[in-house]
Amino acid sequence: MELAEPRTAVGRSTILSAVTSSWAVPAIDRPSAQAAKAARTRIDALAKPLGALGDLEGIAVWLAGCQDHNPPTAPHQARAVVFAGDHGISQFGVSAYPREVTPAMVRTIAAGKAGISVLCAANDIALRVLDVAVDDDLDGVDPAIVVHKVRRSSGPIHLENACSTSEIVLALEVGAKVALEEIAAGADLLIVGDLGIGNTTVAATLIAALLELPAAQVVGRGTGIDDAALAAKSVLINQALERVSDHDLTPIELLAAVGSADIAAGVGFMLTAAACRVPVLLDGIVSVAEALVAQAFSANCVAWFAAGHRSTEPAQQLALEALELQPLLDLKMRLGEGTGAVAAVPLVRAAARLAGDMALLADLAP
Repeated sequence: MELAEPRTAVGRSTILSAVTSSWAVPAIDRPSAQAAKAARTRIDALAKPLGALGDLEGIAVWLAGCQDHNPPTAPHQARAVVFAGDHGISQFGVSAYPREVTPAMVRTIAAGKAGISVLCAANDIALRVLDVAVDDDLDGVDPAIVVHKVRRSSGPIHLENACSTSEIVLALEVGAKVALEEIAAGADLLIVGDLGIGNTTVAATLIAALLELPAAQVVGRGTGIDDAALAAKSVLINQALERVSDHDLTPIELLAAVGSADIAAGVGFMLTAAACRVPVLLDGIVSVAEALVAQAFSANCVAWFAAGHRSTEPAQQLALEALELQPLLDLKMRLGEGTGAVAAVPLVRAAARLAGDMALLADLAP
């Protein structure tokens, strides 16, 4: 499938909704090449053999470019946002858990008891969870959690569009607004988390569509499905891909066809962070799929992203290779929620401290 440049288009395909909308993609510059080069020179001059700190050196160089400062400063205001939403395809056997888990986990995160909650607390990272498309009214939760709701669930992407294009535009705007709120609160490193039964199926479909790969190469076990469910999941992804394979779609139209509102919110969040020169640490398959879609909107945005970890999903690895990103961690994690990215934050902070605080080889006593 060939992806068209972002634009407004009407009536070009039978899979598109009747209402077609556009979104103003924010202007994105690349990080400072000068600061990154200066950081590399400094790191090479530290009291160690060349390259001895491995990928930590690359993270420090990346951070210096993002901050336009050498040496880089360790992020002390990392902030994570989990965009939650249900997916129509979850009703077709692609997950080991029912969709009722999604609203239950929203409440668990809000109560500070989810995996992402514990990891954020352990690493002094601010955390928000937002309902973008949960198939539940979430009665009784903090109103701030549901204020950005776009719709209840998405459509089953192997049969119909996930959303209308106008809903995708609204979700992109939600993500942009939330990013600006986090930046206004002082964020110097942002993390996008995901929550929703069926979301790995949708993310794998997006990655396959963007990289022109067959379902068999991207399908993964998600929440831990068995072989029979894995085979069924592959069939459904293939059906979804067939719906878009012969169409010249914009990123908005692709998100409407085989994406979701919560994933679109993540895309808007990432693009706005990059436009505001705030680095983003990616998590698993969903956030990496969002990064691929964001790249389709603006190629420069990827320079603002780093990969927190490698998940067990094959599509995530394929997307990371396409984005030319090397993950910091490989702990075989597959929880989602942003947990892998949050687990990598101490390494990002350590990389900055090493670049700034470690002695220079030239300063050592003879």
